[in-house]
This record gives sequence, C-alpha cells and structure tokens, in this order.
Amino acid sequence: MELQKLSNGNHCPDLELATEKIMLEERFDGVEGAEAECEEFLPHEGDGKKQPQFTDFEGKTSFGMSVFNLSNAIMGSGILGLAYAMSNTGIILFLILLTFIAILSAYSIHLLLKSAGVVGIRAYEQLGKRAFGHPGKVLAAVIITIHNIGAMSSYLFIVKYELPLVIQAFLGKTEATGDWYLNGNYLIIIVSIILILPLAVMRQLGYLGYTSGFSLTCMMFFLISVIYKKFNIECPLPIKDHSDHPVFINATEDVCKADLFTINPQTAYTIPILAFAFVCHPEVLPIYTELRNPSKKRMQNVANISILAMFVMYLLTAVFGYLTFYVYVEAELLHTYSKVDPLDTLILCVRLAVLVAVTFTVPVVLFPIRRALLQLLFPEKPFNWARHIIIAICLLIVVNLLVIFVPNIRDIFGIIGATSAPSLIFILPGIFYIRIVPNDQEPLKSRPKIQAACFAGLGFIFMVMSISFIVLDWVSGEGKSVGGH
Repeated sequence: MELQKLSNGNHCPDLELATEKIMLEERFDGVEGAEAECEEFLPHEGDGKKQPQFTDFEGKTSFGMSVFNLSNAIMGSGILGLAYAMSNTGIILFLILLTFIAILSAYSIHLLLKSAGVVGIRAYEQLGKRAFGHPGKVLAAVIITIHNIGAMSSYLFIVKYELPLVIQAFLGKTEATGDWYLNGNYLIIIVSIILILPLAVMRQLGYLGYTSGFSLTCMMFFLISVIYKKFNIECPLPIKDHSDHPVFINATEDVCKADLFTINPQTAYTIPILAFAFVCHPEVLPIYTELRNPSKKRMQNVANISILAMFVMYLLTAVFGYLTFYVYVEAELLHTYSKVDPLDTLILCVRLAVLVAVTFTVPVVLFPIRRALLQLLFPEKPFNWARHIIIAICLLIVVNLLVIFVPNIRDIFGIIGATSAPSLIFILPGIFYIRIVPNDQEPLKSRPKIQAACFAGLGFIFMVMSISFIVLDWVSGEGKSVGGH
C-alpha cells in the first residue's frame, strides 16, 4: 500500500494516521512507535488500534548485531587500496581527509534519520516519494540498485581473480594448469550458489549479523597481519621481479622515509576513494527498521560506533601498510606482499580471509536492492517467499553475468560509483532533509537547512570531480579509475 500524504505537509494530523504510516513501512509495534517518531507534531490522542504492517515481523535485531551489519556494509574492498592512497597524500593529509569524510558520513546518516523521524518513514525509496512524489521514489530506487549492483560486482571480481590464486598456492602450483577448479568464472558461480544465495534468501537482514561478525573478524585478521608484517619486512626491499612491474631496488634511504604531507597528480583520487569507502547509506534504513526498540538516537549510535570502528581499521591498515612499503606500495596491498614472497603462508591465509569477508558482504548489499525493487514494482503486495527468492536469484544471475562477460568492467562501475555514491552520501540526504522537514520547524534560511544545502552541493562537487578523473584516465589511457566501495 502506498503511503498517504500528510494533509498539509507540516505535521502529523492524528495519531492513527501516524501509526498507520509507520506500521505499513517499518514494522513499528503499536501506538508507542508512532509517538516516538512523530511526538512533536501530534495534537490529538488516537485509539491505539493495531494497524496492518508492511511485513508481519517486528524489529528484533540487537544493538550489537546491527553494529556488525552496518560495519560490514561500510567495509568494502577499498580497504586494500588505502595504503596506496596514503602514499599519495602523506600521513597527515590522509588523516585529515579520513576524519573529514567520516564526520560527513555520520552527518549524512543524521540527515536521513531526521527526515525519517519527521514523517515516520524508514525506507529510502519512500523518503524519495515523500520529498518529490513518485519520481523521487523511482530515483532513489534506481540509484540504490545501480550502486549496490556495482558493489556486489566488485566483490565477486575479487573472488574471481583472487580465489584461483589462493587455491593454486595451497596446491603448491606455480602456474595455472587450466583445471576447472582454477577457473574464476566457475568459482564465482559455485560461491554464489553455495554461500551467497542461502544467506541472500533469508527474510530478515538481522540474521546476517552473525556472518557480518565473522566477516569483520576476517578483516581484523587482515589488519593484525598487516601490522605484524610491518615489523618482519625490512626496507629497502629485496624483491625479485617476474613481471613488467618495476623492480624494487636497494636505493637510497629516501625510499624508506614516510611523507607527512605530499601532493602529486594521484592525490586528487584520494578524496573520492575515501568517500566511497564509507558508503553504507542504502543499508542504514533497512537496519534501522529491524533494530530492536528502534529510535533515532539508538540508530545514530549504531552508525557512530560503526563509522568509528571502520575509521580506526582504515587508518591502521593505511598507516602500517604504507610504513611497510613506502613509495613502493601498490594500489592493491596484497599484491605488494605477494611480490616479496608469493608463497608466504600468512599472506595466503590473509587473502583467503579477505575472500571470505567480501563473500559474506554480498548478501548484506543485496538486501537494499531487493527492497528497492519491491517498493518500486510491488508496493501493494504482502511478503511472498517466491517473489523474495526469485528476486535474489535474478540479481545474483545478473551480477555473475556482468563479472563473467564484461572484460573491462572497472571503468563502467567507476562511472556508476562516481554518480551513485555522491548521490547516496551527500545529495539525496541533503535534499530530502530540505524538502521533508517542515518550514515552520526549520525555515529554509535556518542553519540546519543551509548546512543540508551546502552538503548536497558538496556532493555535486564530488560527482563532477570523480567523473572528471575517470574521463581524464580514459583520455590519457592510464586506466587508473577511481575505486568503488
């Protein structure tokens, strides 16, 4: 059922309507939920009658599991490139940029939660409908779908290219033999069917808190290994080169000196890379929906803890990865370790842990896409297991086909990421806030709305920058596309 519009757009006309809006969209339980979301706009008392729900289960996910899920949504494959980003900015500038982006991400989630609280809606697509009507709903759903399909594809690309190498190394093979179990295309299909699909067909996102916790444990193992290797790899690096990559030579001590602040042509890529590293906004409202005892403050705490945890993990990974290889750190950190010792057992285990982490992240990213499609295509339909499962299967088929048949997909998803990520982090939360929060509560010239407008404008700047960098790469032929999530 589509939500009814508020009578004047400025307040909740009565408790019954407010309760119905919340129950239909976000599994709130009774009148207390309506009071929590709309208390400052309620002039009357309602009869407290139970209203039909959008789904027939209540939010039961604990605070800790919600933190795991959101942290896992934030954590992306981009963590492997943060040391390289630091090498192009220096430690101090990287710290400043990382802190700046983390604060902006937390503020963006605040805007989303504030907008959701005003109208009692906790679905990104329905916020778009509330702000701009049906076109706003379609826009939000399309952006979420495109961005998350790109993120899922990037994760499966890691599986496609890294898993064969891990299997090959564990089997003691020095080169590919052409066996089917070393073919990345077959492996991603097997992983999708055996691991991803069973998790993707679960009805509640909250159940994935356990796999999200395990995924984060794998990334903690990755971080600990990066720190450990810093004290076990000497600089300058004696590296044997078996490819067309530059040979690491025992040069002057300058190659083992960390830069605190540096600017070079690649520095401009760092800002979009860091911004995309904190994209989790399509998952925020679904996680909010399934949070036990939901409130804006409680969900904001979930977001703040998740962002802080990822901030620390990102920073430590970048610092110790950079201080291990300095100017020789590559865009993909694990590649650099492999050049030191291709058969290093610890690094092989780390690669496997990263593969497990990104595999368990795919179902979390799939949930918002399915919800967006359900909101867009079947807004009036109750929950149906067949529809739920079929959408998951179709999405996995589409993503697998993209990963298998598109040879140069990085630039395609570079464009997608350059447009969808700024939209989800900056533009949509800002303009939703301006449109949804009543003018009698916060006039257009009030500081919060001016801040939201500037925030949305910053998103347009990010978008223009990111697209410009990708186009410049295409023109120059260097192929250094800005990374995605």
